[in-house]
Amino acid sequence: MIIDVHTHINNYHEDRVVSLKDSLDLLTNTMQENKVNYALVLSSYKVNEHRPSTRQVVEAIKGRDNLGVVSGISYLHYNHRDLREISEYLEAGLIKGLKFYPGYEPFYPNNERLKVMYEMAIEYDVPVMFHSGDTYAPTGKVKYSHPLQIDDLAVDYPDLKIVICHVGNPWIKDCMEVVYKNKNVYADISGLVLGDFSEKFERYMKKEIEEMITYAGDPKYLLYGTDWPISNMKSYLKFMDQLELADDKKERILWQNAAELFKIDVSKL
Repeated sequence: MIIDVHTHINNYHEDRVVSLKDSLDLLTNTMQENKVNYALVLSSYKVNEHRPSTRQVVEAIKGRDNLGVVSGISYLHYNHRDLREISEYLEAGLIKGLKFYPGYEPFYPNNERLKVMYEMAIEYDVPVMFHSGDTYAPTGKVKYSHPLQIDDLAVDYPDLKIVICHVGNPWIKDCMEVVYKNKNVYADISGLVLGDFSEKFERYMKKEIEEMITYAGDPKYLLYGTDWPISNMKSYLKFMDQLELADDKKERILWQNAAELFKIDVSKL
Protein backbone atom coordinates (compact mmCIF):
# COMPACT_ATOMS: atom_id res chain seq x y z
CA MET A 1 0.00 0.00 0.00
CA ILE A 2 1.28 3.48 -0.89
CA ILE A 3 -0.38 6.81 -0.02
CA ASP A 4 1.12 10.00 -1.45
CA VAL A 5 0.02 12.87 0.81
CA HIS A 6 1.41 15.66 -1.37
CA THR A 7 0.54 16.08 -5.06
CA HIS A 8 -0.60 19.03 -7.16
CA ILE A 9 -2.50 19.49 -10.39
CA ASN A 10 -1.30 23.03 -10.96
CA ASN A 11 0.05 23.76 -14.42
CA TYR A 12 3.68 24.70 -13.76
CA HIS A 13 4.42 25.24 -17.45
CA GLU A 14 2.41 28.40 -17.89
CA ASP A 15 3.21 28.74 -21.58
CA ARG A 16 0.42 26.22 -22.16
CA VAL A 17 -2.91 25.56 -20.48
CA VAL A 18 -3.70 21.95 -19.56
CA SER A 19 -7.29 21.05 -18.69
CA LEU A 20 -8.16 19.94 -15.18
CA LYS A 21 -9.33 16.56 -16.47
CA ASP A 22 -6.08 16.01 -18.38
CA SER A 23 -4.06 16.90 -15.27
CA LEU A 24 -6.07 14.44 -13.16
CA ASP A 25 -5.77 11.74 -15.82
CA LEU A 26 -2.00 12.22 -15.89
CA LEU A 27 -1.87 12.01 -12.09
CA THR A 28 -3.93 8.82 -11.88
CA ASN A 29 -2.01 7.21 -14.76
CA THR A 30 1.30 8.04 -13.05
CA MET A 31 -0.04 6.60 -9.80
CA GLN A 32 -1.05 3.40 -11.58
CA GLU A 33 2.37 3.07 -13.23
CA ASN A 34 4.04 3.37 -9.81
CA LYS A 35 1.50 1.28 -7.85
CA VAL A 36 0.42 4.25 -5.70
CA ASN A 37 -2.98 3.43 -4.19
CA TYR A 38 -4.14 6.88 -3.07
CA ALA A 39 -3.04 10.50 -3.36
CA LEU A 40 -4.02 13.79 -1.78
CA VAL A 41 -4.32 16.71 -4.21
CA LEU A 42 -3.35 20.02 -2.59
CA SER A 43 -4.96 23.08 -4.14
CA SER A 44 -3.08 26.37 -4.32
CA TYR A 45 -3.22 29.58 -2.31
CA LYS A 46 -4.05 31.40 -5.54
CA VAL A 47 -6.59 30.63 -8.24
CA ASN A 48 -6.14 31.31 -11.95
CA GLU A 49 -6.27 29.44 -15.29
CA HIS A 50 -3.21 27.42 -14.21
CA ARG A 51 -4.27 26.76 -10.61
CA PRO A 52 -7.78 25.37 -9.98
CA SER A 53 -9.79 26.32 -6.92
CA THR A 54 -10.72 23.91 -4.15
CA ARG A 55 -14.28 23.86 -5.50
CA GLN A 56 -13.04 22.91 -8.99
CA VAL A 57 -10.85 20.11 -7.63
CA VAL A 58 -13.60 18.75 -5.36
CA GLU A 59 -15.97 18.62 -8.34
CA ALA A 60 -13.35 17.14 -10.68
CA ILE A 61 -12.36 14.19 -8.48
CA LYS A 62 -15.91 12.91 -8.02
CA GLY A 63 -15.88 9.24 -8.92
CA ARG A 64 -12.13 8.95 -8.42
CA ASP A 65 -12.02 7.04 -5.15
CA ASN A 66 -8.23 6.98 -5.07
CA LEU A 67 -7.96 10.78 -4.72
CA GLY A 68 -8.66 13.19 -1.87
CA VAL A 69 -8.46 16.98 -1.59
CA VAL A 70 -6.58 19.27 0.79
CA SER A 71 -7.83 22.85 0.48
CA GLY A 72 -5.20 25.51 -0.17
CA ILE A 73 -5.83 28.67 1.88
CA SER A 74 -4.64 32.18 1.04
CA TYR A 75 -3.67 34.09 4.18
CA LEU A 76 -3.90 37.37 2.26
CA HIS A 77 -7.17 36.87 0.43
CA TYR A 78 -9.56 34.46 2.17
CA ASN A 79 -12.96 35.92 3.05
CA HIS A 80 -16.21 34.93 4.75
CA ARG A 81 -17.45 33.11 1.63
CA ASP A 82 -14.32 30.96 1.66
CA LEU A 83 -14.86 30.17 5.34
CA ARG A 84 -18.45 29.10 4.68
CA GLU A 85 -17.45 26.95 1.69
CA ILE A 86 -14.61 25.26 3.58
CA SER A 87 -16.78 24.55 6.60
CA GLU A 88 -19.42 22.98 4.32
CA TYR A 89 -16.79 20.80 2.65
CA LEU A 90 -15.42 19.75 6.04
CA GLU A 91 -18.92 18.96 7.28
CA ALA A 92 -19.56 16.82 4.18
CA GLY A 93 -16.14 15.11 4.37
CA LEU A 94 -15.19 16.40 0.91
CA ILE A 95 -11.79 17.74 1.98
CA LYS A 96 -9.19 15.97 4.10
CA GLY A 97 -7.28 18.97 5.47
CA LEU A 98 -6.14 22.57 4.97
CA LYS A 99 -2.86 23.76 3.42
CA PHE A 100 -1.15 27.09 4.13
CA TYR A 101 1.74 28.64 2.22
CA PRO A 102 4.01 30.74 4.49
CA GLY A 103 7.02 31.90 2.49
CA TYR A 104 4.95 32.24 -0.66
CA GLU A 105 2.73 34.60 1.33
CA PRO A 106 4.22 36.89 4.03
CA PHE A 107 2.88 35.53 7.33
CA TYR A 108 3.98 33.43 10.27
CA PRO A 109 1.90 30.33 11.09
CA ASN A 110 0.78 31.64 14.50
CA ASN A 111 -0.83 34.76 12.96
CA GLU A 112 -4.16 35.60 14.63
CA ARG A 113 -5.89 35.97 11.25
CA LEU A 114 -5.77 32.19 10.89
CA LYS A 115 -7.23 31.38 14.32
CA VAL A 116 -10.68 30.67 12.87
CA MET A 117 -9.16 28.24 10.36
CA TYR A 118 -7.31 26.35 13.08
CA GLU A 119 -10.45 26.15 15.21
CA MET A 120 -12.35 24.66 12.25
CA ALA A 121 -9.60 22.10 11.70
CA ILE A 122 -9.77 21.10 15.37
CA GLU A 123 -13.58 20.90 15.29
CA TYR A 124 -13.60 18.61 12.25
CA ASP A 125 -10.40 16.79 13.30
CA VAL A 126 -8.45 17.35 10.09
CA PRO A 127 -4.74 18.19 9.77
CA VAL A 128 -3.33 21.54 8.69
CA MET A 129 -0.34 21.41 6.34
CA PHE A 130 2.29 24.13 6.00
CA HIS A 131 4.75 24.79 3.26
CA SER A 132 8.13 24.81 4.99
CA GLY A 133 11.71 25.43 3.94
CA ASP A 134 12.90 26.60 0.53
CA THR A 135 10.39 28.06 -1.93
CA TYR A 136 9.98 26.90 -5.53
CA ALA A 137 9.78 30.58 -6.56
CA PRO A 138 12.75 32.89 -5.85
CA THR A 139 10.27 35.61 -4.85
CA GLY A 140 9.36 33.63 -1.70
CA LYS A 141 10.55 34.89 1.70
CA VAL A 142 11.94 31.96 3.63
CA LYS A 143 12.00 33.64 7.04
CA TYR A 144 8.26 32.89 7.15
CA SER A 145 8.67 29.24 6.17
CA HIS A 146 11.33 28.15 8.66
CA PRO A 147 10.09 25.00 10.49
CA LEU A 148 10.85 26.53 13.89
CA GLN A 149 7.90 28.87 13.26
CA ILE A 150 5.61 25.83 13.68
CA ASP A 151 6.63 25.32 17.32
CA ASP A 152 4.62 28.32 18.61
CA LEU A 153 1.53 27.07 16.82
CA ALA A 154 1.94 23.51 18.10
CA VAL A 155 2.25 24.72 21.69
CA ASP A 156 -0.66 27.19 21.48
CA TYR A 157 -2.96 24.66 19.75
CA PRO A 158 -2.16 21.25 21.29
CA ASP A 159 -5.28 19.69 19.72
CA LEU A 160 -4.34 20.87 16.22
CA LYS A 161 -2.72 18.23 14.00
CA ILE A 162 0.05 19.90 12.01
CA VAL A 163 2.11 18.70 9.05
CA ILE A 164 5.44 20.34 8.20
CA CYS A 165 5.80 19.83 4.45
CA HIS A 166 9.16 19.01 2.85
CA VAL A 167 10.62 18.23 6.34
CA GLY A 168 11.53 21.93 6.43
CA ASN A 169 14.34 21.32 3.92
CA PRO A 170 17.08 22.60 4.18
CA TRP A 171 16.38 23.02 7.92
CA ILE A 172 15.74 19.33 8.52
CA LYS A 173 17.42 19.28 11.96
CA ASP A 174 15.16 22.11 13.11
CA CYS A 175 12.15 20.22 11.76
CA MET A 176 13.19 17.07 13.63
CA GLU A 177 13.32 18.99 16.91
CA VAL A 178 9.83 20.46 16.40
CA VAL A 179 8.45 17.01 15.52
CA TYR A 180 10.25 15.35 18.45
CA LYS A 181 9.09 18.00 20.95
CA ASN A 182 5.45 18.27 19.86
CA LYS A 183 3.32 15.14 19.65
CA ASN A 184 0.76 16.92 17.45
CA VAL A 185 3.31 17.65 14.69
CA TYR A 186 4.05 15.47 11.65
CA ALA A 187 6.27 15.98 8.61
CA ASP A 188 6.13 14.86 4.99
CA ILE A 189 9.18 14.12 2.84
CA SER A 190 7.80 15.72 -0.33
CA GLY A 191 9.56 18.14 -2.66
CA LEU A 192 13.13 17.32 -1.68
CA VAL A 193 14.21 17.39 -5.34
CA LEU A 194 13.11 18.84 -8.68
CA GLY A 195 12.51 15.96 -11.04
CA ASP A 196 14.69 12.92 -10.27
CA PHE A 197 17.12 12.32 -7.43
CA SER A 198 20.74 12.32 -8.54
CA GLU A 199 22.85 9.57 -6.98
CA LYS A 200 24.85 12.06 -4.91
CA PHE A 201 21.83 13.98 -3.64
CA GLU A 202 19.97 10.76 -2.91
CA ARG A 203 22.83 9.67 -0.61
CA TYR A 204 22.79 13.05 1.11
CA MET A 205 19.01 13.06 1.73
CA LYS A 206 19.05 9.40 2.79
CA LYS A 207 21.49 10.31 5.56
CA GLU A 208 19.39 13.33 6.60
CA ILE A 209 16.12 11.37 6.85
CA GLU A 210 17.75 8.44 8.66
CA GLU A 211 19.32 10.85 11.18
CA MET A 212 15.93 12.48 11.72
CA ILE A 213 14.38 9.10 12.57
CA THR A 214 17.31 8.24 14.86
CA TYR A 215 16.78 11.51 16.75
CA ALA A 216 12.98 11.78 16.77
CA GLY A 217 12.31 8.07 17.26
CA ASP A 218 9.78 5.64 15.81
CA PRO A 219 8.56 7.38 12.61
CA LYS A 220 4.87 7.55 13.46
CA TYR A 221 5.16 11.26 12.59
CA LEU A 222 6.63 10.86 9.07
CA LEU A 223 4.52 10.81 5.88
CA TYR A 224 5.32 9.78 2.33
CA GLY A 225 4.70 12.49 -0.25
CA THR A 226 6.31 13.50 -3.53
CA ASP A 227 5.16 17.01 -4.60
CA TRP A 228 4.32 15.51 -8.01
CA PRO A 229 4.59 16.78 -10.76
CA ILE A 230 7.52 18.85 -9.46
CA SER A 231 9.15 15.65 -8.17
CA ASN A 232 9.17 12.28 -9.94
CA MET A 233 7.16 9.43 -8.36
CA LYS A 234 9.40 6.63 -9.63
CA SER A 235 12.54 8.35 -8.35
CA TYR A 236 10.87 9.00 -4.98
CA LEU A 237 9.92 5.37 -4.50
CA LYS A 238 13.48 4.36 -5.33
CA PHE A 239 14.64 6.81 -2.65
CA MET A 240 12.25 5.25 -0.12
CA ASP A 241 13.59 1.81 -1.01
CA GLN A 242 17.13 2.99 -0.27
CA LEU A 243 16.32 4.02 3.34
CA GLU A 244 17.86 1.63 5.85
CA LEU A 245 14.72 1.04 7.89
CA ALA A 246 12.85 -2.02 9.08
CA ASP A 247 9.91 -2.98 6.84
CA ASP A 248 7.34 -2.09 9.50
CA LYS A 249 8.76 1.45 9.75
CA LYS A 250 8.65 1.86 5.97
CA GLU A 251 5.03 0.71 6.00
CA ARG A 252 4.21 3.39 8.55
CA ILE A 253 5.78 6.07 6.38
CA LEU A 254 4.40 4.78 3.08
CA TRP A 255 0.75 4.58 4.13
CA GLN A 256 -0.19 3.72 7.71
CA ASN A 257 0.52 7.13 9.25
CA ALA A 258 -1.31 8.90 6.42
CA ALA A 259 -4.34 6.61 6.57
CA GLU A 260 -4.72 7.30 10.28
CA LEU A 261 -4.02 11.03 10.16
CA PHE A 262 -6.22 11.84 7.15
CA LYS A 263 -8.87 9.20 7.91
CA ILE A 264 -8.45 7.38 4.60
CA ASP A 265 -10.55 4.21 4.35
CA VAL A 266 -7.99 1.83 2.84
CA SER A 267 -10.55 -0.97 2.63
CA LYS A 268 -12.00 0.83 -0.41
CA LEU A 269 -8.68 0.97 -2.25
